[in-house]
Amino acid sequence: MSGRTNEVLNRITVESLKKCVEKLTRVSAGAWSIACADMSMGTLDETVNRYSLSEGEGNLTAVYFEVKGELPFIALILFNPRDINVFTKCMLGYSFSPLPTLNQSGELLLSELGNILLNSFVGALSDALKRIFVPTAPRCLKGDPRYLLEAMGVAREPNQRYRIVSVKLNIQCGKSSAKSEVLGLIPEKLEQELLKVEGK
Repeated sequence: MSGRTNEVLNRITVESLKKCVEKLTRVSAGAWSIACADMSMGTLDETVNRYSLSEGEGNLTAVYFEVKGELPFIALILFNPRDINVFTKCMLGYSFSPLPTLNQSGELLLSELGNILLNSFVGALSDALKRIFVPTAPRCLKGDPRYLLEAMGVAREPNQRYRIVSVKLNIQCGKSSAKSEVLGLIPEKLEQELLKVEGK
């Protein structure tokens, strides 16, 4: 079952995000692309910490949606806040003045980018399951992995395991580049429903 689930989730996620980054490339000054996609099992704690360690960064910026109801799940995108100038140059045509911390304008830009990318992912799952998903308003959080987990309210369930869909994105703007990572945390109930629908 896990192999079939991975295949279905990979197809849905990569296809939806590929279309989304193609549109972003057409309307921005940067070239967006999918670097790689991966499936794993784990807690959100393990996932966020693994991302942080692999990138060598202590602080991250996360934009996340929570879909509640009968088939709940979480979708988030992680950014390195030090890359904000690359994203602003790509989307606005100019870079913000370098600042020691991410300011409100940078937060708004990353929130909007997160909103676009995560809506693509959530919409693809909605289409596949033929259900209407209404995610919470996107929230932009800044801090180390532990703070992000606490702010998202999921640290209270440290042992909750998910099938984790990870899609890493690259953006190239002139000689500058940046990365981000879209994560979908899929609980078992949603997995089973997806396989049931796909099997018809």
